[in-house]
Amino acid sequence: MNFENRTVIVTGAASGMGEACARLFDAAGANVVLVDRDESGLERVGASLTRSRAVPGDVSDSALSDAAVTAAVASFGRVDVVVNAAGIILRAGAVDTDDDGWQRVMDVNVNGVFFMCRAAVRQMLQQSPDPERGVIVNFGSVAGKVVWGNQTAYCASKGAVHQITRSIALDHATDKIRVNAVCPGEIETPMLKAGRDRAPTQQDLDALAETVPMKRLGQADEVARVVAFLASEAASYMTGSLVDVDAGYTIP
Repeated sequence: MNFENRTVIVTGAASGMGEACARLFDAAGANVVLVDRDESGLERVGASLTRSRAVPGDVSDSALSDAAVTAAVASFGRVDVVVNAAGIILRAGAVDTDDDGWQRVMDVNVNGVFFMCRAAVRQMLQQSPDPERGVIVNFGSVAGKVVWGNQTAYCASKGAVHQITRSIALDHATDKIRVNAVCPGEIETPMLKAGRDRAPTQQDLDALAETVPMKRLGQADEVARVVAFLASEAASYMTGSLVDVDAGYTIP
């Protein structure tokens, strides 16, 4: 897929699936605006890309979304694609989730997606509609559909992302702005290993892979390729879709 001269904003770009998306779009010719609170990670990723600009900050701050869009337009002229990959996880059930933990997950996973979508759509509505004004791809999760145990806040946040995606897609279906979401399953990223009582061993990861119909964990670049498809003209008749990338996890 060719993204030559198109401008893509990627949140959560310093690691995991966000980094994989940034690298794929760069390889496909895009100008990439990298957003993450991890400034050293942004510097590392940006140093290896061809055409990029870093905008460090926390997506829970609505001003960051406005700043990222402004930076993209100032540097590259427009915003063609936004990928909302930033996210955090809290491995706790409702009883063990304190107010601060709940609020932090909602601030990043829900508010961060909403703020960036809002800023992006405002800009996209001002852009030429030929062939599209813009595309947004949000990161939902299979956990927003089938629910994982002891992850109340995370599951709730991803369910909210799914509804944000569908709502904005419907509101702008005639504006040549498409909004879809990927719903990853068990993907081998830093987040998969984060927030646990201890770092998972290879044996732990192998056992987790056995819960997946394909009997393996996914890789970040496998999700990034689906994101790129949804962002491309090949998916021109798709909006409001929640696309599982889960090796069949949600089939049973």
